[in-house]
Order: sequence, then structure tokens, then C-alpha cells
Amino acid sequence: MPRTSGRLRALGAVALGFVVVGSTGALTTPASAATPVYSEDFSDGLGTFTASGSVGTGPYGARLSGSLFSDPSMTSAAIDLAGYGDVTVSYTRATSGLDLGESFTAAYSVDGGPFTTLESKRTAAGAASFRLPASVGGGSLRLRFSLDAGSALETLTVDDVLVEAAGGGGPTDPPAGSLPPVADVTEPGPYAVTIDSSAGPGGDGWLVYPADAGRDGVDHPVLVWGPGAGSGPADYEDMLRQWASHGFVVYSEVSSSSGDYMVDALDWLEGQNADSSSPLHQDLDLSEVAFGGHSRGSIGTFDAAGERRLETTVHVAGGSFDGNGPNGLRNPALYIGGDEDFATANMERDYATTDVPVWFTVLDDTDHILATRNGRHIITAWLRWHLADEEFRRTEDFLNPGCTFCGLGEVRYKNW
Repeated sequence: MPRTSGRLRALGAVALGFVVVGSTGALTTPASAATPVYSEDFSDGLGTFTASGSVGTGPYGARLSGSLFSDPSMTSAAIDLAGYGDVTVSYTRATSGLDLGESFTAAYSVDGGPFTTLESKRTAAGAASFRLPASVGGGSLRLRFSLDAGSALETLTVDDVLVEAAGGGGPTDPPAGSLPPVADVTEPGPYAVTIDSSAGPGGDGWLVYPADAGRDGVDHPVLVWGPGAGSGPADYEDMLRQWASHGFVVYSEVSSSSGDYMVDALDWLEGQNADSSSPLHQDLDLSEVAFGGHSRGSIGTFDAAGERRLETTVHVAGGSFDGNGPNGLRNPALYIGGDEDFATANMERDYATTDVPVWFTVLDDTDHILATRNGRHIITAWLRWHLADEEFRRTEDFLNPGCTFCGLGEVRYKNW
């Protein structure tokens, strides 16, 4: 669950009782059954907000300062409201020194659409709370605060931003995805697992899959996994079993820096899905496919990342040698490195030039060999989000300062 800061809790009674009239009309106080979905008190910098112009943080919150050259603003990362309704946005704000004709604006955007103004005025102090239209529920929300002022002495200070919502779903009652739900991704999933160690186009790969594939009409997403150099599927057996127990059909063979073998494996799996003699006949969801790998397997994944059938890619301890690996990415990517891993420097370079949505963690106390094992539960959650449509994981597990996996090491993400 996203965190609710101590400062925010202390101000909650005031913030939620304060009614403001903005461009959306008269507003009422939020419903009593509201659940915190997102909060930010800027105690650790801007958090998920990104800024342009003069914006600083401190014990006061986030402060925007005027300028003759560029108006400052700050915009939140997307806040996932899948499964939520009756959305309320609250925050505290204070202006100082604004002249006639100058103003600040608070606004929101849904699903990448245009920003709608919550309030725009010259002077303000204290807390504000806005009930958003019903159409916001279930969407992807961004918040933006901006200042139109010409002097650095003219400021807007924002603090204790809180998004609350109510209704069906949320972390305690997650919206259904395409696989049987689980309470804890760090535990084995609901499926017993079968391994065929002589599978694939050349008969030398491992096919790891739910023993009762297709149970209850489930179509299983696909992961093609590339081991690191000098290793094979057997070195990753516990991890392959973990992912298959959660309902994914996993194929793995000795990797190469070319991703052609991954594409060939996916072609072979398509054939298995069509073959009436296959244990996976008509049980694969070939619209939900990921390529991923460790070390050299990550390099091969970069090479094959332009494959049109992919939904996402996973890169563990495997930054590209020339820095051009991210050029072929077309879908959201997961990067996992270690603080004791020699490959992390290459991953840092790749992250800097990645243009697709990306989530990157450098795990504590993790070297090159341990990176996949230490990150396997992150990969499970990532696959359940991107291949099994568990959209609540977007915010709960990844895109939130208090996310499930944010305490395992340094975390960065962008382009969401």
C-alpha cells in the first residue's frame, strides 16, 4: 500500500473538511469510506513529481518560485485508479507576493488527456479538497501545480498531496486479472508445475508450465527466458518453477547475444498452441508475451525487443555493451541490477537513454550471480501486471514512493 505520511495524517481532519470552489463547481467533502491511494509530503524531494523551472523542496513542502524566463510547474507520475471510484484530491497550498495578473493553477489529467483546472487564483492559504468527476474512477490520474509569476520572491508552496478513493477494488480487494489471484507474489502460485527438459525448436530447451494448463478456461501468458553466459535453464530452475506456478508458460534454452533464438522459441510455442497433441493445445495467450533474461540473456532480449508480439521485456544484470540496447525497445521494460554487480554501470547508461516506460532497481547486497534470484519476486509481480492485466500492481507494487518493492534497493522509473 502507498504510504500516508505522519504530517499528512496529522493534517487529515483539516484537509478533508475544507471545501473549495474551483472551475469544477461546488465541491463536497469526500465519502467516509475513502482509502488513501497516493500521498506525497515532499520530505524526500519531489517523489514521483517531475519539475520544470524553479522548484525546490524542504520541510515546508515543494516551493515554486517565479521567473521572468520560464514559469515553474511540477507534475506527478501517473496514479493508477483501476478498481477505484469516488476520487478526492486534497493538498495544502500557500502563495506569497503575487501581483495583480499573476496566479497559480492546480489541475488534473486523466488517461493522458488535457489538464482540467481545479483552482486558479492569486492568493490562497491552507488546505483544499476536491471531489473529482465520476469519470475519473478507474483511470490514470496526473496532478499538476504551476505558477505564473515574474519574480523569484513570488512563490507557491504545496504540501501534503493526497488522493483518496472508494469503491470496488484496491490493494485489499484487487481487480481481477486473467490468472487466478494471489495474496503474496513471494509465495508459489496456485499451480503445480511440469517440466519438459527436451523441448523447443531444437529439443534442447526447457518448457516449464502449469501441470493442469487451461484449468477453468485460463489461457496462459508466455515468458521466454534467456540464461546468462555459461549457464542453462537448470541453473534457474527454482525461478522458472516460481513463474510457472503463477500461471505463466516459461520456455528457456542456452542463450546467445542474438535474440533470434527467442523469436524461434515463440514461433515454436505458437505451433504447440495449435497442435492438438500438445499439452498446451489452445491453452496459451499469445497476445501476452514477454522476453527476458539474465546477463547475456538480457543482451539477447535487447536484440529481439522489436518483436511485434511482445508486451514487455525483462533485463537482469545485463546492460548493453555499446549503450545502444534500448534503441530497439518498443514496450515497457523492467531493469534489475545489483549494488555489487559489475554490469550495473552499463544498466545505468541504458536507463539514461531508455525512451519507453521503464522501472529500474539496483538491489542491495546483490552481485551479478544473485540478481535474478533476488529479483524473482519483482519479476513475478511485473509479469502479473503486464501479462495478466493486474493493473492495481502499477501503483501498489511499482509506481509509488512506498511501493511493495521500493525497500529492496534504489528505485527509479520514468516515461509512465
